[in-house]
Amino acid sequence: MPVQSHAMDRRKTRQISVGNDRTGVIRIGGDAEVSVQTMTSGSTCEIDSCVAEINRLAAAGADIVRVAVPKRADTEALPEILNQTRVPIVADVHFHFQRALEAVEAGVHKIRLNPGNIADGDQVNSVIDACSERGIPIRIGVNEGSIIERRDKKQRMEELGKFFADHRQGHLMALMITKLEEYLELFEARNFHDICISAKSMDARLAIDTYREISKRFDYPLHLGVTHAGPRETGAIRSIVALGTLLAQGVGDTLRISYASDPVFEVDDGLEMLWSLGLRERRGAELIACPTCGRIQVDLFRLVQDVRDKLAEHITVPMKVAVMGCVVNGPGEAEGADVAVFAGDRRGIIYVQGQRVANVPEEEILDRLLQECRAFQDRVNAGEARLGEKAVDILPPDPIGELGSGFDSIARGAVEQISVGKT
Repeated sequence: MPVQSHAMDRRKTRQISVGNDRTGVIRIGGDAEVSVQTMTSGSTCEIDSCVAEINRLAAAGADIVRVAVPKRADTEALPEILNQTRVPIVADVHFHFQRALEAVEAGVHKIRLNPGNIADGDQVNSVIDACSERGIPIRIGVNEGSIIERRDKKQRMEELGKFFADHRQGHLMALMITKLEEYLELFEARNFHDICISAKSMDARLAIDTYREISKRFDYPLHLGVTHAGPRETGAIRSIVALGTLLAQGVGDTLRISYASDPVFEVDDGLEMLWSLGLRERRGAELIACPTCGRIQVDLFRLVQDVRDKLAEHITVPMKVAVMGCVVNGPGEAEGADVAVFAGDRRGIIYVQGQRVANVPEEEILDRLLQECRAFQDRVNAGEARLGEKAVDILPPDPIGELGSGFDSIARGAVEQISVGKT
């Protein structure tokens, strides 16, 4: 079911379907929720490792997985791969249109073509006809890195001349859109509209501008992405700035965050972005925690990571869990969470929907917090509790009282002796 978001109006598009009864059908565009894609990192012809990676990505939450098929051995491996996986598979085709025909024959669920390296009209038409006969959609994927002609030197110089004529952003965007329009003419001439389109760039600003312009010109569903984004540490920022901006404006129907890293991270971060924007119903716990701060009174960073790992292992309902390191913001966050802990002086107070349930030493926080999360999950599943409700209002504890951290500072004369909530 699509998630209704009051924060944005989704752009109206055609809808395509990827997959079958065996894999499940993922719908892209229309009123469908935004789907998350990723791509395997190994050789497709190595069947066992490819299957293992696809299944790992699907378990992480990938709706669609793409595989590269640069060689005949890769397309020959597809039937066995499809037999051992339960997620729609896209064949990523570059340079050799024959690989697309072989992938279609193997039963793949979607084809990706790049106008930058398969431009021959007859070759493209043969792929269109094969996909039309089998009811297989095609993504037309334009990339900044492959859109400029590199074989015909004269043509390359002409295009590069236009590229540098004014300013980089405008001319490259115009070139990408022009190539896309020319390619779409082939599809529309054959009355083939089972299409998804993309126009990726390594530049977040160019990606935003290009997708905005494309969304005005075409009603095909859009596959969002920033290409060559780099390692996760920087690629996450580059990708989510662009994709989050577009999605918040209602542009985009499916996406891949691309990292030079384990593709599981692409899935994790793509889902988290959609959950944060209210475009997908959250799966599992939402964890919030303190930032770096001199007020922290426990080993918060280790605790947060341990809590995150335990929640991923044991919690499936979308409860909100707060791990706070002191009494300043802790009470407020605890009051807004289903399960929360806030700490002081090497101890933690644990609350369930505003009700204080435990006061434990630091070394017991993790186990007790997980215990309360699992018990609350059981109550939710049994219909005895509802997510997002609170039982009582939390009053902040005295910062120099039972959980206080101020005694040593007061003794040194470093802080004024004032108690919160007292007159």
